[in-house]
Amino acid sequence: MKGRRRRMFWVGLALLALGLGAGGLSAPPLLEAWTGETELKPQVAAVLSYINQPAVETADLVPVRYTGVNPFGVNTFLEQEVEEWKVRRTLELIRAAGIGWVRQQVPWADIEPFRKGEFRWEKYDRIIDLVNAYGLQLVARLDYPPDWTRRDNSVAFGPPDDIRDYGDFVEAFVRRYRGRVRFIQVWNEPNAFPEWGNRPVNATEYVALLREAYTRAKAVDPDIVVLSAALAPTLGTGDGRAESDLTFLEKIYQAGGGQYFDILAAQAYGLWTGPGDRRVSPDRTNFSRVRLLREIMVRHGDAAKPIWITELGWDALPEDFPGPATHGRVTRAQQARFTADAYRRILAEWPWVGVAFYWHFRMVTDEKRDQPVFYFGMADPDFTLHPVYYAVRDLATAPPVLTYGFRQEDDRAAAYTGDWWAASDPQASLGRYRFLRGSESAVRFWVSGSELTVVFRVGPDGGRAVITVGAVTGPSLRREVDLAAPEAGFRQVVIYRDWGSGPYRVEVRPADDRPVGIDGFIVGPARMFDARSAAGLVMALGALAAAGLTFRRLYGGK
Repeated sequence: MKGRRRRMFWVGLALLALGLGAGGLSAPPLLEAWTGETELKPQVAAVLSYINQPAVETADLVPVRYTGVNPFGVNTFLEQEVEEWKVRRTLELIRAAGIGWVRQQVPWADIEPFRKGEFRWEKYDRIIDLVNAYGLQLVARLDYPPDWTRRDNSVAFGPPDDIRDYGDFVEAFVRRYRGRVRFIQVWNEPNAFPEWGNRPVNATEYVALLREAYTRAKAVDPDIVVLSAALAPTLGTGDGRAESDLTFLEKIYQAGGGQYFDILAAQAYGLWTGPGDRRVSPDRTNFSRVRLLREIMVRHGDAAKPIWITELGWDALPEDFPGPATHGRVTRAQQARFTADAYRRILAEWPWVGVAFYWHFRMVTDEKRDQPVFYFGMADPDFTLHPVYYAVRDLATAPPVLTYGFRQEDDRAAAYTGDWWAASDPQASLGRYRFLRGSESAVRFWVSGSELTVVFRVGPDGGRAVITVGAVTGPSLRREVDLAAPEAGFRQVVIYRDWGSGPYRVEVRPADDRPVGIDGFIVGPARMFDARSAAGLVMALGALAAAGLTFRRLYGGK
């Protein structure tokens, strides 16, 4: 019986491969892009699982704050450097790769190590000044308390006994670096040991810490942007030392924590599958798990807030590594390809993600070569660069493109020239929009999507907008839109629909001296397949149907 079942299983796989081949497609590369799996057998299982999974509500066409910025970031360990030239070399390479952000741990124990109120700022003065000098933006991760704040120091992490001590530290940090650091993160992975100390994790306790930090920081600098702690992607453990990130986030909202962060931070490790793995379920930890966090946000009315992925990556663990592959294992070539494809997927499919920080740029010494975390790095301690660095550089230095989602008028892909200015209006999405005045003024951008809608301001003083769309190949158009209306407001105007994915070059300008107001751009999803690929997909689906019948016979279904 086992032999018969085995034969029937492989008949189904053969039918799938045959269908893909008949469509002129290579089965493993195509299915890897759909599933994140590199072998045919798990690819088939992943496709069948994906087909049957319920929809995930992520509110993709809602305007979202703190998106439209440079989406490329990286984690650094600059606080561990002794020589300044190494800090400079790190920042130089990051900037050269087109990466715009660094996420840097700022251990509380470094700054206020021995007793309350005695601060040592010099190291972080230097780091922050250098980050700004290289034109980069910093997210400061504030955690790792000094020993004097806790009675139990059996592990180096965990919250202070009195959260007001942490509030005092956060206030002092924000006050000192106001105007130089705009983004702070409150703790890291409080849902898992050892980040919450030698004790059971507790979402309500974390919300108390988050509230203390948020209110103290905003009191000093209302413009400071607060990221929540990224939660460890885990299924949890029975001893209380780790709790599912999904459960923990739900508890954060139930405890009122949603009002105490501006950006939800998340971790997005691929672990044992690639970025194309679209399966999502509470019992699966993969790259797509972030979508379930987003669904919880939407359910609690937080759709206008973004997710920033504060750690992302695949571990290029050597085959001869003596320990277990706790974070998965890929080759250096796969690491580069998976990371680039992860960023491509974020840009094309997840408009609610603002910045994604690769984990990590470089360990500063060889001391951790015996640990899996070492092999995520873009560079070795001697600054030898790995393929993943070049893969990210090639993406990050390319011209930005507007992609799927409700993109704001100030998106980095939108280049304004001539006479333009920003304005406020409570009716505008996120309260802001931009004016253009004069026929020599314009906003130009590249867009990749099957549909484009521009959100214009209309009113009694409305002028006329001239929109041109061009492409190297494919359709193009020129049209004028009358923006006069009896009352002031905003109107969505479809520019094109049901086109190919592009990219297309778009220009919007006033037809005369009357101003034209723009509140955003709504981009439809890119088409995944051309006609030839669609024919191949039909053949593949036919093969999947045959394979599915085989599996039903295999397991006694009807």
